[in-house]
Amino acid sequence: MKINRLKSPSDRFDVHFSEGKSFDVVGFGLNSVDHLCVVPQFPEFDTKTEINKYEVLPGGQVATATLFLSRIGHRVRYIGKVGGDDFGRRFLESLASESIDISSVVVERSAMNQYAFIIIDRTSGERTILWQRDEKLNFRKSELDINSVCSGKILHLDGYDSASALYAATICREEGIPVSIDLDRVVPDCEALINTVDFLIVSSDFCREFTGISNEVEAFQELSTSFHGFWVMTIGAEGAVVSLDGQCLAFPGLKVEAVDTTGAGDIFHGGFLHGLLQNWTLERIMAFSNASSGLSCKYLGAQSGIRPLNEILQCMHTQNLLSCRRL
Repeated sequence: MKINRLKSPSDRFDVHFSEGKSFDVVGFGLNSVDHLCVVPQFPEFDTKTEINKYEVLPGGQVATATLFLSRIGHRVRYIGKVGGDDFGRRFLESLASESIDISSVVVERSAMNQYAFIIIDRTSGERTILWQRDEKLNFRKSELDINSVCSGKILHLDGYDSASALYAATICREEGIPVSIDLDRVVPDCEALINTVDFLIVSSDFCREFTGISNEVEAFQELSTSFHGFWVMTIGAEGAVVSLDGQCLAFPGLKVEAVDTTGAGDIFHGGFLHGLLQNWTLERIMAFSNASSGLSCKYLGAQSGIRPLNEILQCMHTQNLLSCRRL
């Protein structure tokens, strides 16, 4: 897949999308049922802490990104596995109610759906995640339907089922379908995987883990020796960093009083894919992604904070997000 090599924030990728696709984006990756616990402050060891608020809500990296895209008007398909328990059924019902195609979802009846307990600091909105995923939920290569994987203009991955993700990315590359990936940790076959995608969006934790360099900016710069597509590093409330023509440019995040940061990165990815589909300039894509992500932090849960398209567009123009600085 050939994309424009950008030299300035005002450049466009000019991605050539295949005509006649049934979906704008196909997402292949994780889903989760999140148990959200808001506490006055993160508990110290061997103490008791009262829970201020508790809710059970759907989440998951790719699932949240695809839901965001569906809500702002895109045609999306989600591919993944769910358990045969009440949580799995609850998750599927939530996607089906949002006009997301779930025909390629596999129900693993003997498995419990992936779940997470998320402890949220009431003051800062920052969270700590405890999660579990049954090995039976691993998506095997033999279970992937290639026609489904290639049914969108873009394929979006999170890399957790790394062998299947690499296979899906390879097939899409052969078909001329651009591939993006959301990596928050190093996965098996990671280097092969990131060199089979076109758009790499990572957390600062991933950069440090992958390179072994503690400074996040230096770690991000080191990625250039392993990846030659376009890459972005999200840095929480501060926004995101891109590598552009040998420079590191920081795009500002939206300043909000955060209630919960769960899902903010996933929504950032959805915003980035929306911008690609619109063929916006890089600075507009980054402003929209940061606005979408920041606004979501004002609400509890990964998906509750997805805002209407008009609200996001207004925010990106009024909050001075169409800017960047060199690091």
